[in-house]
This record gives sequence, structure tokens and C-alpha cells, in this order.
Amino acid sequence: MAKLDPRRVAAFLADPGATRAVLLHGDDAGLIQERAEALVATVVGGNDPFRLAELPREAAARPGALPGEMAALSMTGGRRLVRVRDATDALAGAVKEALAGPGEALLLLEAGELTARSKLRALLEPLAGAAVIPCYRERGAELAGSIARLLQEQGVSAEPAALDWLASRLGEDRMLLRREVEKLALYAGSGGRLSEEDVLACAGEGSTLDLDEALVAATAGEIPVADRALEAAFSEGASPIMVLRAALRHVQRLHLASLAMAGGQPASGAMEGLRPPVFFRLKPGFERALRLWSPAQLDAAGAALLEAEKRGKSGSAARPIPDRVVAQQAILGLARQALALRRRS
Repeated sequence: MAKLDPRRVAAFLADPGATRAVLLHGDDAGLIQERAEALVATVVGGNDPFRLAELPREAAARPGALPGEMAALSMTGGRRLVRVRDATDALAGAVKEALAGPGEALLLLEAGELTARSKLRALLEPLAGAAVIPCYRERGAELAGSIARLLQEQGVSAEPAALDWLASRLGEDRMLLRREVEKLALYAGSGGRLSEEDVLACAGEGSTLDLDEALVAATAGEIPVADRALEAAFSEGASPIMVLRAALRHVQRLHLASLAMAGGQPASGAMEGLRPPVFFRLKPGFERALRLWSPAQLDAAGAALLEAEKRGKSGSAARPIPDRVVAQQAILGLARQALALRRRS
């Protein structure tokens, strides 16, 4: 089976068939846990101690431990599942030995990010009886589709604009996403349909919306508004690196719209062509910013934000600068540049 196509993951988790080993890996720990729990529920059903064996990584690496668990029979009948969290390439030998031995148990390995040259991936991807499932943070249309499916599980639907808004803000952590979806489902009620205004009322509070307001205000040259919104975002838990990455995405979206304007589109049309669309409450500020900056100026601003992220991560050996200060300087630098553009226009 090798590397599983993302479109087949849901069906596979509901019916893994005779697969003997599943490797979940990637940068989204919440998605790994969600898929692991789904597989456990499919194979084991409940919390049956005779059918579910959880081995710490260190125990699984001991000689004979993993093959022994894989060959063991359930006292209550049914297929067993052997689960190993925090798996690393150090387990490759034990996994190979276990799969070469007897037993019908399913081996579930949960790992972090693994490169293409990983020993575990190199071992399992060519095997017909194994499945390797990447679990990376979803974005854009893929994330919007996942949100729609999660809402559907709760008996709720959402307008496309509402899904786009959520997808642009709730993609950092799968468990956080699921909690937000559950909150939205309670807000809408069974059979309800969420509008863009609904998701703002329910999920729009906190650092993500404050941060969006800060970035739009900054690129429109509104320094006091940007400063207040940025402070609010930090107080709600936004990290400096998250702020810098969000600023880069915002500048990149302005750059795309600016190029469309340079090609002859009006500002409103260039803005409407962005995906995901600009949130309705932020459209006036976004358009004001769009009319200030040229494509070349936005390209330079994006390069400056990339440099700021590098400084925020590494600092200076001679005189380290806190990453929050780096982020604040970068955002307020954008605001000062935009204000200068306003004064010249």
C-alpha cells in the first residue's frame, strides 16, 4: 500500500483490512492523535486491555518485545493493536523483526516529522502490508474541506465564505480546530447553517482576529490601531514567530492583489479575487493598504519580514534581541512605511 493518498485516508481508518503496520508522521501532532484514535476505535472498538497494547518507545526497542506483542493472541477474541507513540528511526530494526514474525495484530506507530530518507519510511513504504500516512497541517481548500466534514459530523453546515474564514485562522493545531468546531456546532444547533457573521461572533475573538486587524492597520499606515491590536494579539497568546509569519502571508496577499491592479483590475476586483477572500470587516482597511503600496514595495517588505523571522529565531550572539521585540519592530516598521506612503499620496 505504501504512502497513502490523502483522499483515501478516511476510508482506510474506517477499514484498514489486513494491513499489519501503520506509520503516522508529520508536523501536526493533533492530526496524528486524531487519526490514531480513529484507528484504535476501528480495530479495538473499546478500551479492551486484552486487545490494545501500548508500548513506550524504550520498551518497544528492547529485543523481542515488539515481535512478542505482535504475535500475542487476545484472550477475548478479535484483532489486537500494538501502539507505539513518539516512534523514531531507532525502532526500525525492531519493526522489521516484528513484521517478519507471526501474528495478526496491527502495529500503529506515531512519529513526528520524518524525512524521505527516514529508516522507518524506507522500511514501510515499499511493503504491501503497511500504510504510511503523512499528517501535515492542512491549509486553504484542503483545510476548509476538513472543517466542513467536522461540522457535518456535528450535524451543522457552513456557508463557503464562513469556511474560508475559518480555514485562514484555525489551521495551526488540529485539536484546537476540533474544539472550535464543537463550539461552533453548539452555537448553530443541530441542523444549523453558519454564516460569516456567525463564525465571527463565535470564533472571532482572540489573537487571530486581533492580529489580522493589526496587520491590516499596519499596512494602511494606522500606527495607533496597529499597536493596540498587536498588543491585544500578544496578550491573547500569539507568538512572535506566528505574528511574523502572518505578516508575511498578509503582505504576500497584498502583493498578489497589487499585481492584479497593475494588470488593469480595479482595487475592489483585485481584492475579491484573493483566496481565501478578505474577511468582510477588514475589507475597507485592506483596500486602503492596497492603494498605497506598489508590487515592488510589497516585494521588499516581504523580504524584510523573512529577515525579521530569522532574527527572531536566532537573535544575535553579541546582543540577543527578544523575539517579541523583533516582531513589534517589524510590524510597526511596516506601519511607519505605510504612513510615509500615505503622506506622499
